[in-house]
Amino acid sequence: MIITTGEAEAPALVERAKSIAEETGCRYVTRGGQSLRRLALRTGDEDVLVILDGHVRLGGPGRSVLEFHPSMGYVRLKRVLRGDPDPMIEATRMEEGDSVLDCTAGLGADSLVFSVKGGESGSVTALESSFPLYVFLKEGLRTYESNMPASDEAMRRIDVRHGHHLDYLKTLPDKSVDIVYFDPMFREPLTESASINPLRHYANSEPLDEQSILEAIRVARKTVVLKEKRGSREFARLGFTVPERGQSKITYGVISIDRTI
Repeated sequence: MIITTGEAEAPALVERAKSIAEETGCRYVTRGGQSLRRLALRTGDEDVLVILDGHVRLGGPGRSVLEFHPSMGYVRLKRVLRGDPDPMIEATRMEEGDSVLDCTAGLGADSLVFSVKGGESGSVTALESSFPLYVFLKEGLRTYESNMPASDEAMRRIDVRHGHHLDYLKTLPDKSVDIVYFDPMFREPLTESASINPLRHYANSEPLDEQSILEAIRVARKTVVLKEKRGSREFARLGFTVPERGQSKITYGVISIDRTI
């Protein structure tokens, strides 16, 4: 993956782009007024991260551009701050101060809601196996400004890491995280979405395996939670209990650890 700036190559943005390239092991390339397509063809790299003032984009030849934005996570976090219920928070039984491992971070919306709920005493580790998405999310959470201090502070608290969830779970001690959370890409998308469709190009589309769930059960102190389409066979295959309530097209399967000891 290459890292560049927008067409206006302000010195501060150039320095930031170079710093990110050094931090992640990517290559910084001067924009020089070239289109992303031309830049990618010239360098032979299809993934291009564009550093802009206050935000970041990920794109490449022949595909839609991803621009970092909290999206629905922003709407949900405002509800959580008001004390309104959130189905994910209710399913995980998360409380202030809890620790969360988000095994499939994607664009970070769920991690953001977790971070708001956990507060300064909580912790959220957002794990992403796709390297381009990892760099995109890490920089987006580090620099995005929403004009809402509680949201920005929650973004900065998230620890974004690159790796496959099974490999990472195997490195953790028993009962070391309160909540382990999975939100894999649905095999069939529920709707056409301007933000989700470009994500599908980069995201890991493999189904969850039983070994990952066993490792999550070993690591979790409180709950292991899976987000899926309502009626999905994945819940039964992987051993999750699904609450009967609600009519939403998506729901959360739960394995309660602290209630089975």
